[in-house]
Amino acid sequence: MSEQHIVPEELAGLRADAGLAALLGVSRSAAAQLLAGGHASCGGRALAKSDRLAAGDEIVIDAPERRDPLEVVVEHVDGLDILLDDDDFVVVDKPVGVAAHPSPGWVGPTVVGGLAADGFRISTSGAPERAGIVHRLDVGTSGAMVVAKTEHAYTVLKRAFKERTVDKVYHAVVQGLPDPLEGTIDAPIGRHPGYDWRFAVVEDGRASVTHYEVLEAFGRASLVEVHLETGRTHQIRVHFSALHHPCAGDLTYGADPRLAAELGLTRQWLHARRLGFAHPRTGEWVEATSPYPADLQYAIEALRSGRH
Repeated sequence: MSEQHIVPEELAGLRADAGLAALLGVSRSAAAQLLAGGHASCGGRALAKSDRLAAGDEIVIDAPERRDPLEVVVEHVDGLDILLDDDDFVVVDKPVGVAAHPSPGWVGPTVVGGLAADGFRISTSGAPERAGIVHRLDVGTSGAMVVAKTEHAYTVLKRAFKERTVDKVYHAVVQGLPDPLEGTIDAPIGRHPGYDWRFAVVEDGRASVTHYEVLEAFGRASLVEVHLETGRTHQIRVHFSALHHPCAGDLTYGADPRLAAELGLTRQWLHARRLGFAHPRTGEWVEATSPYPADLQYAIEALRSGRH
């Protein structure tokens, strides 16, 4: 949809980004984005942000259509493999860089959209954009994730996660060697007092319990198996960071950037390895295991070979 605006005398001589911001009542950065996207023109020519405006110029704005941030975009998601497909649920192997469902601020692919593109009919319980989602994995975490296909399965699985009867097993490569080799981290987690996007062990945080066992020790790092008793945001990353053994590659929580580079890691080495739960209809125990993706496998092999 096009809008026409005439440049008034008082804006004459201003750079296009500053003048457009004043003309449209938007921030300068928003005006710059419109210009960078070629959405503002004058005399049939796209304006550059350094162009100067003249009084009487007719500016045509072809504003890009704003998408509802909660709209489910149906699109095929590369690497979204199916580990288990049942009449009541589907267990997917979520790749890194994919969100569980749409949310404000996220414009990338989602599990919900990927399943819809592949023809899966998913439970519509809860908010439409979260249809079938009974638990989530962070965008930066790969691995096994279950999505309910039916209303009954949604209710039963949601309750199972709440009552902690689901076996959530993660594998992580953490820096150094945790002592003891097997243990439990019981420390409350809440918002980091200094950073909105980070979490931390804080006195008034929510109860958080992580059980771990070292599977392999490589010297500079260790492969650990983690069983989550609770499911707080960034729980494993925060708990191991608090022990001074952050996940390799996890620069947000204090990992060594040199080791990350040597192992080829551009994200934290953390993977939802196994998921086990009672079948929502039969009660039979169901389990799915996700193989390590290529980037995490490369890092493990580099550590095993002693290259790092």
